[in-house]
Amino acid sequence: MLAGARHLHLLFSPLSVGPVVLPNRIVSSGHDTVMADDGKVTDRLIAYHEARARGGVGLIVVQVAAVHPSARYTSHTLMADDDSCIPGLARLAEAIHAHGVPVFQQLFHDGRESMESDDGTLPVALAPSAVPNERFHVMPRAMPIGLIEEMVGCYGAAAARVRDSGFDGVEVVASHGYLPAQFLNPRTNRRTDRYGGSAANRLRFLHEVLSAVRAGAGPELAVGLRISVGERSADGLTADEALDALAALQAEGQIDYVSVVAGSSATLAGSDHIVPPMTVPIGYTAPLGARVKSVVPVPVMVAGRITAPQDAERILARGDADAAVMTRALICDPDMPAKAARGEFDAIRSCVGCNQACIGHFHAGYPISCVQHPETGRERQYATRVRAARVKEVLVVGGGPAGLKAASVAAERGHRVTLMEASGVLGGQLVLAQCLPGRAEIGGMVENLAGEARRAGVQLLMGSRVDAQDVADRMPDAVVVATGATPRVPSLELVDAPMVMTAWDVLGGAHVPPGRVVVADWRCDWIGLGIANLLARRGHPITLGVSGYHPGQRIQQYVRDAMIAEAVALGVSIVPLVRPYGADADSVYLQHVLTEEAIVVEDAAALVLAQGHDPVTALADELDGGEFELHVVGDSLAPRTVEEAVLDGLVAACAL
Repeated sequence: MLAGARHLHLLFSPLSVGPVVLPNRIVSSGHDTVMADDGKVTDRLIAYHEARARGGVGLIVVQVAAVHPSARYTSHTLMADDDSCIPGLARLAEAIHAHGVPVFQQLFHDGRESMESDDGTLPVALAPSAVPNERFHVMPRAMPIGLIEEMVGCYGAAAARVRDSGFDGVEVVASHGYLPAQFLNPRTNRRTDRYGGSAANRLRFLHEVLSAVRAGAGPELAVGLRISVGERSADGLTADEALDALAALQAEGQIDYVSVVAGSSATLAGSDHIVPPMTVPIGYTAPLGARVKSVVPVPVMVAGRITAPQDAERILARGDADAAVMTRALICDPDMPAKAARGEFDAIRSCVGCNQACIGHFHAGYPISCVQHPETGRERQYATRVRAARVKEVLVVGGGPAGLKAASVAAERGHRVTLMEASGVLGGQLVLAQCLPGRAEIGGMVENLAGEARRAGVQLLMGSRVDAQDVADRMPDAVVVATGATPRVPSLELVDAPMVMTAWDVLGGAHVPPGRVVVADWRCDWIGLGIANLLARRGHPITLGVSGYHPGQRIQQYVRDAMIAEAVALGVSIVPLVRPYGADADSVYLQHVLTEEAIVVEDAAALVLAQGHDPVTALADELDGGEFELHVVGDSLAPRTVEEAVLDGLVAACAL
């Protein structure tokens, strides 16, 4: 037995799910990848899932497949509403099976949770009753009886297509306030016919769907149900209502397993639990799994920020669940199961729950990836390290995320790599970012990236400031400049020596005088909002002036919601659509970006600038046109975010 498997004996034990045996209990749950095209499986989607199968996951559940044309809730939804889906699904199943991993398919209808359409017009959303959606501002059409009956048949037909594609199971999505959950919920189901009213009538749609799916799938496939055990919304399905429904369904033997989640797509607060950010505790939904296990005898899978195999083992050992859903952990490190099985825990790239390139990309309509592992979603380009045709002496200048990624990948490709960092610590701006409230896990990226560089054999030289002559003396074949950025300070009208500082100053420990602090936020990202919350926690009255429509406008919704909720609780005063104009000894002057009218904040003790960054380009400018192969990456190329920095490093290293 492998070393890790001995320590994680439950996690690496097989699990019977209906007629299917999982080789271990690590699950990649259904999650939209934005890799389908015209509703069909693509080579990119196959490569994405195959990477996780190769990495040793115990079960892959493929993203939602719409059972009816009205369920195309985004322009990139996978479709299973006609037989044209079968060839692509069959190729996907074959690729996953080649690695000994079972694969299930989610079957889905969003109901009123409609996000977009193919042509930009508002689609006709369907629901049991005409009850509006708060988050997407959708008023659905109440489904007539004939359409309900048709929809039940569509679920069964889709299950048969999944069976014909060679899959091992199907999972009916009744979670997050989607159509089956809308029928279960008495606050969204106000019908008075046989599909509404009593609990038994509200359960009828899901009961009929599961019966149709069971008939379509046949006895060889597992049939499961994903459900929110509490939608955590004012009008959402409660945990008790979900448990009662599960008990009734199980009494009829309709399900082989339950996949447990929390939250709802219908509200901002509820949707934050779909992909909970790092402010949410690790494994916080595990007790919900325990409640489900108390009412059903079938295997229970639980999802909710389970990021490390050791955490998963503890959840299984407590009896809270029979399998651990670790989707983001697998997005971050597809090889996590294999590493854990070998006992290589230090080599696992840990997810930090930033949500930036996974669900953040999905919400923006782009294929998902990972800020730490940009190979995710780009498997066909970058997942396999191609050995360099000629070994080069590579000098990387700068030990932030761009430099660390460039150094580790270059060394993995066989180059001899030296990284020189001017300061005494690695990580660049990540060292500051981890000091923001609720962002401490970002610091884990430093250990992940630095560990990769060390294991690849990179020579790390700290406290080494580099100029063009130093580079020339070392005579490298290639230079990667990753010298980062400095805080941007715009031109301001200052009178009577006001206290003006940058976000970096605050995070670096500079003294902030008592009294009201104005935070001027240009980027509308984590920095300005995080600084406002940090200083508010210290007791300062805060005015947060943002250049956009609202704080956090440029960051993923679930992260933004958590940070804005804290700002509201702390009493932060938010002024949208303003830029800093000037300051004097006791006032800060802002200017409205649309009207240019002055907005004066009086009795202000300090102005803190979060106005973005200026690139540090001196070394790159000196080396440009020289005899070295030159690559400029990260903020020294153009100030952006950690995602682009790490991707720059990957691309540069692969070009060496």
